[in-house]
Order: sequence, then structure tokens, then C-alpha cells
Amino acid sequence: MDSSKNAVVHSGGCHCRKVRWKVEAPSSVVAWKCNCSNCFMRGNTHFIVPAEKFELLGDSEQFLTTYTFGTHSAKHTFCKICGITSFYVPRSNQDGISVTFMCVDQGTITHVEIKNFDGKNWESSYGETGIASCSKLQK
Repeated sequence: MDSSKNAVVHSGGCHCRKVRWKVEAPSSVVAWKCNCSNCFMRGNTHFIVPAEKFELLGDSEQFLTTYTFGTHSAKHTFCKICGITSFYVPRSNQDGISVTFMCVDQGTITHVEIKNFDGKNWESSYGETGIASCSKLQK
């Protein structure tokens, strides 16, 4: 995803609105639907941005907690109040942030292309999909 091409500022957060953030990304995003045990159970579909393009707002940090499992590489953050994971640090992109596209406030996303990521076969999918490039800053 080229975050500099047609970039807009998206706002979003969790259901109870205690966690709020903004992220710079294109209005047309590529979102990843993952079938790993965690994403599958949550129905998570997310787009990935460089960490520098994401900003947690206000006192949101105090309402977050983190869950890890397996390799403990992914940092699944969610709201302590409503339980929604509106963003997290993915195993595939430790230098980026995965944003749950359904948690973006309406009005700034114009198109979502959904790609599949085979999280059940993580290593092969990581190599085949090119997902690692999603968190790199475009020059």
C-alpha cells in the first residue's frame, strides 16, 4: 500500500469511543482477511500502515490492554471497556499498525480491496503475499 498516494487522514476507534486514533492512509485501502485462530474468531479484516502514520489520541492509552499468544510477536490491543480491537501490531509487520477497517469512522474510505492471508499457514503466506511491504514508508 502506497500511503503517500491519495493519502487522507482517517479517524476511528472502538465501540464505546474511549479509544480514539487517527491514521494517514489512502482513501482506497487493501485490507487483509486473516484466518489465524485469533483473526478468524474476531472476524478481523484490517489494512496495514507504517507505525509513523498512526497516532493514538487523548487518553486512549489508559483504556487499552494487550493480548499475545503463540510467538507473542503480534500485540493484539483492545479496549478494556467494550472489548473492540480497532488496531494492533501484527506479527507480519512489527514496524506497522493493523487498522480494523470497520473501526474507521464513515466518510473517508472510498474503496476496500480484500485480500486473503492464510494465517493457519503463516510462514508460507507471509512469503507469498508481499504483506511485509505494507508497513514500509513510500519515498
